[in-house]
Amino acid sequence: MFITKIRKRDGRVVDFDSSRIKDAIHRAFVAVELENGKRAESVTEEVVRLLEERFEKRVPSVEDAQDLVVEVLKKRGFGKVAGEYQVYREKKEEIRRLREKLGIEEPKLTVNALEVLRKRYLLRDEEGRTVETPARMFTRVAKAIAKVDKEYGGNPKESEKVFYEMMARAEFLPNSPTLFNGGTALGQLSACFVLPVEDSLESIFTAVKNMALIEKSGGGVGFDFSKLRPKGDMVKSTKGVASGPVSFMGVFDSATEVIKAGGKRRGAMMGVLRADHPDIVEFITSKQKPGVLSNFNVSVAVTDDFMKKVEEDGEYWLTNPRNKEKVKRLKAKDVWSLMVKSAWESGDPGVILIDEINRHNPIPEVGRIDSTNPCGEQPLLPYESCNLGSVNLSRMVENGKVNWEKLTETVRNAVLFLDNVIDANRFPLKQIEEMTKANRKIGLGVMGFADMLIKLGIPYDSEEALKLAERMMRFVTEEARKRSVELGEERGSFPNFDRSIWKDKYQAMRNATITTIAPTGSISIIAGCSSGIEPLFAVSFMRKVLEGTRLFEINPLFEMTAKERGFYSAGLLEEIAGTGSVQGISGVPEDVRRVFVTALDISSEWHVKMQAAFQKYTDNAVSKTVNLPSNARVGDVEKVFWLAYRLKCKGITVYRYGSKPEQVLNIGEIRTEKRRFVAVESEYAGGCPTKTCPFPN
Repeated sequence: MFITKIRKRDGRVVDFDSSRIKDAIHRAFVAVELENGKRAESVTEEVVRLLEERFEKRVPSVEDAQDLVVEVLKKRGFGKVAGEYQVYREKKEEIRRLREKLGIEEPKLTVNALEVLRKRYLLRDEEGRTVETPARMFTRVAKAIAKVDKEYGGNPKESEKVFYEMMARAEFLPNSPTLFNGGTALGQLSACFVLPVEDSLESIFTAVKNMALIEKSGGGVGFDFSKLRPKGDMVKSTKGVASGPVSFMGVFDSATEVIKAGGKRRGAMMGVLRADHPDIVEFITSKQKPGVLSNFNVSVAVTDDFMKKVEEDGEYWLTNPRNKEKVKRLKAKDVWSLMVKSAWESGDPGVILIDEINRHNPIPEVGRIDSTNPCGEQPLLPYESCNLGSVNLSRMVENGKVNWEKLTETVRNAVLFLDNVIDANRFPLKQIEEMTKANRKIGLGVMGFADMLIKLGIPYDSEEALKLAERMMRFVTEEARKRSVELGEERGSFPNFDRSIWKDKYQAMRNATITTIAPTGSISIIAGCSSGIEPLFAVSFMRKVLEGTRLFEINPLFEMTAKERGFYSAGLLEEIAGTGSVQGISGVPEDVRRVFVTALDISSEWHVKMQAAFQKYTDNAVSKTVNLPSNARVGDVEKVFWLAYRLKCKGITVYRYGSKPEQVLNIGEIRTEKRRFVAVESEYAGGCPTKTCPFPN
């Protein structure tokens, strides 16, 4: 008797399709043995034969079929494949139970998302055992943040329900420290900090100590080293000579290496130096050797005047910050060319357009901005911190259209959440608490933009995508600002409101800044969406998870499209996993290839244009990586830098594929004699594929 029906887990009886079994077995073989999965066909045939023998008079269940897969694999000597298949099966069952417990259909957590949650976010007891579920984590955080409402006469229970549901549905997630520490004794909830470094040993080592306190709690720190006297300069108190900013950066780097961000995540820092500092050449080339300053992203702060000198092929003065003396003239174009070449070689330095940042400083009377957080999206004054959160745009598309009402509601709730975080926060330093509460900056951003485009059928590298980006971010910022004005009227404006650019435009304003586009690393994995505003990094690939084992992953939107359009097969996925791209794959229709473009499929010009489109309506800055192929030329990097300047970005980061040995996205890292596969680490979600770039927010 032929098997024609099978019972699903929800009790429904549906048509039996043996190809689903074959695809699952195929993917298991590829993930475990890196073989092409041809054995899957004969294993499937035996599984189907046994189903027909054992279920002659009744309908088998999905579990029955999976039990037989394990049995046949073991019998044929594929014990490791059977073991991994069983582990994966158990993880999927755990996720199904979690979804039922949440009481809502979403989130459709992946196996990798569950592992990231366990590894980084869920609380543990003293023996290191996990003691909470994702649902309890969301409850813990929602309760801690909602409590603040009571201080302002609100209803914490109401807010707790709203906060819980938007996190559990993966419609909005806050930055990682809020998920780590919300409702715990530590209680440090911010991701972004900037600390001052003055020209004295006392200031330098105070900054090292303060950095350690911040990184221990899961935060990242930015520094401007431009006030430090240059190498070889006189040290009056000791009659010695100064060692310069780069040598002191090594002290910060070593301290961070030891701290490892309190075990939750590695530390990350931003080091900034002005282009007119006498040590600028040493700074630009400081990261050319692998392993040097490995916990730093470095960026050169360039001014409009410097850029003008580059255009004119003119010279400019290097100035000693200790006494403001002009010490040397350099050709601006030579320094610019060195920046470009170094970025081509190693991904560092980035460029911070410091005058553009300060043109949009909302509180210029309070101070000038000289540095940003580690990924550049959050310019801050000394001792300021900022908490971030991201709306999942993928969840804002319904039936092929943007649900603007749902987006409005989510944005409004997210602004309340992030404002509450400031009051719920336990700051690592008194100075940080005072500065943060004086300005109450928040950074609401977005993730899942690439997914949104795919759901709408819009190619990432298209004018239509740029128009949607501008419209989307303008909408988010306007709705967020309206809510901040309301909160200002209800709860009071931020204390420095009368010294801000907002005082003549609004009667009240709760937050000096509202929006930021951050890289969303781990939180986009939890949410099951693309990272920030980045394009897809790969359509099909290997994911290294589960303590050394691998998962053969596929973009869920592509998988759904392939099944709906009738061109899905595990063999096709295996072919795509060779490069991660569907371009040039004959089995994929042309219109599908056009929509499912990856970061390396897209020209650098479109990367910069997309960043600029979002920057146009973002208060703070935009974190975005311009990915270049390994064969890109130095001139390609220079074009990117110039375009970013002309389109009024606040900074730019370029990454040429393969230019850093420690990158976490590797084409060909997993290979056999005949095959290779794109392979990524468990927490890589897109953007810059190195250990400091995707600092998860």
